[in-house]
Amino acid sequence: MTTIRRLPFFGTKLSGMFRIGLSNLLTVGITVFMLAGCSGNAENNQGPKPAPVTAHIALKKDVPVVLKAIGTVEPHNTVAVRARVAGEITRIAFKEGQDVSQGDLLFTIDPRPYQAALEGALAELDRDNARLKSAKEDVRRYAELVKKDYVTSQAYDQTIANADALKATVAADQAAVQSARVNLDYCTVRAPITGRTGNLLVKLGNVIKAEDQPVVTINQITPINVSFSVPEEYLADIRRYAADGTLDVEAAFPDQKVPNFRGELSFINNTVDGSTGTILLKATFPNPDKTLWPGQFVNVILRLATSRSAVVVPSQAVQRGQQGDYVYVVKGDMSVDSRTVKLGQRLDGETVIRKGIEAGEQVVTDGQLRLFPGAKVALMNQPASKGANNP
Repeated sequence: MTTIRRLPFFGTKLSGMFRIGLSNLLTVGITVFMLAGCSGNAENNQGPKPAPVTAHIALKKDVPVVLKAIGTVEPHNTVAVRARVAGEITRIAFKEGQDVSQGDLLFTIDPRPYQAALEGALAELDRDNARLKSAKEDVRRYAELVKKDYVTSQAYDQTIANADALKATVAADQAAVQSARVNLDYCTVRAPITGRTGNLLVKLGNVIKAEDQPVVTINQITPINVSFSVPEEYLADIRRYAADGTLDVEAAFPDQKVPNFRGELSFINNTVDGSTGTILLKATFPNPDKTLWPGQFVNVILRLATSRSAVVVPSQAVQRGQQGDYVYVVKGDMSVDSRTVKLGQRLDGETVIRKGIEAGEQVVTDGQLRLFPGAKVALMNQPASKGANNP
């Protein structure tokens, strides 16, 4: 039987060294844990970093009360020129697309048949005038003879009747002469209005019928009209402001940011369109350079009045939430407050705030996605003394 002896000195020494190493390891671990905990507490004590935002100051200013719409340019006056008499076109005195003035010659219809008709009517008038002159002499002679009983009263009455019939015939002849002269005048077709001619629908030598299809259409474009529609809810305001004076209307092409055409409201339709709930309006523009052209679409601004001392903010400050429109307001401690607002009109990048914001308060215009009520913010810009896009 083999006996194993423990070496007490060597074993005791190893056991003590193990205990010392384990103790040192625990001490290092506790130290690291405590340092990590202190670091985390320091970071938590500092709190989250402020959200970077840009802000602008709400202003109080005079703002025009306007209505915006899409309008269609229309001629101020349009005339479809038709021939009043039939015949062959012997002359065309204008070119397609030419500007013409009222009374300018447009085209001529062969006048010879109508000249002949006029001469025939004049001849008949001369003949019947001669007969009437003879009948009047007969009446004068018979008046003397009937007094002496040389002729009967019946014969005298017949003479008067013949003279009266010839008077009516002469009157009819005069009317026929007048009609023939009118027809002859219709052979020369002149511009009824000042404007620009369109496409010519007949050619030289064509034979046309009276009152048939238009030969050419003339549009008056100086001045020119723009028609547009607005919701019927604004009709009462439009009529009230229009009663106080002329309402200004501005127009611009879709690719223009600033309106450069100015005119006046000239027409309010006498009925509301029941299918759309809108009222048709028209504005008249001078259009001296003929820039506005019939058929074009333009952006229309109808100016009704001016809202005095209205509070305005940049439009990008207004946010939409479940509770309605709201704005983040920067408070004195650099935290934000969510403020529900009642909006007015929007114009040129600015929005009128009817309720919820006072002039002088700072509103956040960029960086709202990271905000919530009470959140701290850091301004990335010096709040301007004027709102965005403030003229």
